[in-house]
Amino acid sequence: AWYVPCLASLETLQELCRKENLRCKSIGITNRNLKSYEVEYLCDYKVEEDTEYYLVKWKGWPESSNTWEPQKNLKCPLLLQNFLSDKNEYLSRVREGKALKVRNHVKALKPAVADYIVKKAKQRIALQRWKEELNRKKNHKAMILVENTVDLEGPPLDFYYINEYKPAPGINVINGITTGCECTDCPAEKCCPKEAGFILAYNKRKKLKIQPGLPIYECNSFCRCGPDCPNRIVQKGTPYSLCIFRTNNGRGWGVKTLQKIKTNSFVMEYVGEVITSEEAERRGQLYDNQGNTYLFDLDYDSDEFTVDAARYGNVSHFVNHSCDPNLQVFNVFIDNLDLRLPRIALFSTRTIKAGEELTFDYQMKGSIDLTSDSADGLSPSKKRIRTVCKCGAVCCRGYLN
Repeated sequence: AWYVPCLASLETLQELCRKENLRCKSIGITNRNLKSYEVEYLCDYKVEEDTEYYLVKWKGWPESSNTWEPQKNLKCPLLLQNFLSDKNEYLSRVREGKALKVRNHVKALKPAVADYIVKKAKQRIALQRWKEELNRKKNHKAMILVENTVDLEGPPLDFYYINEYKPAPGINVINGITTGCECTDCPAEKCCPKEAGFILAYNKRKKLKIQPGLPIYECNSFCRCGPDCPNRIVQKGTPYSLCIFRTNNGRGWGVKTLQKIKTNSFVMEYVGEVITSEEAERRGQLYDNQGNTYLFDLDYDSDEFTVDAARYGNVSHFVNHSCDPNLQVFNVFIDNLDLRLPRIALFSTRTIKAGEELTFDYQMKGSIDLTSDSADGLSPSKKRIRTVCKCGAVCCRGYLN
């Protein structure tokens, strides 16, 4: 399905709701503020006759309803703190010492300063709403945070959070598996990995023990074992709280962990739209012109399908590339044993400290590390415009593809 953004502004929708006496929590109109006033953010500042005033944007009311209020009437210490912090941040960036100017015996903020403060306040609200949306839609217990201390960029306008593959018409990502292992204590002799001809991927501490390039076969929904089975890891979703943050070196958004991650631990799954390789080639031309890289070929057994995480995806959509990554790609089979359609799981290659950015190699396919010199032997979808790499690693290859 394609989504069409509402053409009406938030302020217009709020005003319509108030006129019709309607409540809509998603745009900030609730029983609490339908007829009352609550400070949403502070827009401007002035000193008149030795009295400090702030221009107030009222929550759920259009900007045309903004009013100047004396500071003594405001009971919003956090918003006052945000206002002063944003003002000082702007001044430090433009290297201006003074934010106020005197006009008609009134000390007022310079328009550029006030404009920045309003944009920052709107961004803060938009990011908070996005964070709440992400946490409503996720299917795992760990939290997702959002942070931007770099610029005024808000949430992506054309991205929709999903928890599992979204197949294009005609593609079946569930192959109708109807049997599972009979183990009461996995792994047994006839557990799922052994039935597929491979060893159990995890050790007793639920850490990966197989080499890159080997597949992971987890117990499925028809298996006799319960949810605490040691062979159910990827299907439970990420166990770590993660933060989507704005990078300060031109790489857009990135993802960092808020918790320590031990070596060989499952971190997240890479999901998106499952499309044919032909469609991936068409989209790839468009993405290259935009400088984006979201296509992931499902080439474990063949090269028929690709995962496109550009518009639909999870936190992995925001994970950046590195030529020296701390995440490794593995192919996983759970409720679909079709070798053409593995699930893509990212595991840690080493201990990752809390606060460290998560990265994986966009050219990484199982145990095969494709260097730029090997690109001539790849499929046509790999022979597109080369994207400059900004990972900053000592061993950086110079390009993402």
